[in-house]
Amino acid sequence: MPTPCPCDPLRDFTTCCGPLLAGERSAPDAEALMRSRYTAYVRGDAAYLLATWHPDTRPTTLEFDPGVRWLGLDVKRHAPGDGTTAVVEFVARYRVGGERAVRLHEISRFQCMDGDWLYVDGRFPSG
Repeated sequence: MPTPCPCDPLRDFTTCCGPLLAGERSAPDAEALMRSRYTAYVRGDAAYLLATWHPDTRPTTLEFDPGVRWLGLDVKRHAPGDGTTAVVEFVARYRVGGERAVRLHEISRFQCMDGDWLYVDGRFPSG
């Protein structure tokens, strides 16, 4: 029986984000990288998140709130750009403890360096 991928329960983890997190292959595009990074947050995989973060904006460490439970991801759009840059807009939902679910709406920028897509930064749209 397939294991649902955290980025999309209709996808199989072993063919979706699993190979990316295991380092078996690189993300083919910015959307795939963004999905795998969401999955890394769900799994608490700081090493993967740091490895896929652009060196100019990467933090030195990451800490996870143990009370956060990720609930789902909705990719709103993927704008491939010029082949070396891209934008992905998404909404990720999570809950902290027993509180109401929170919506994280971000427009993320990505850059392809030496054939690997990297997360650069994100902004939160107003409204």
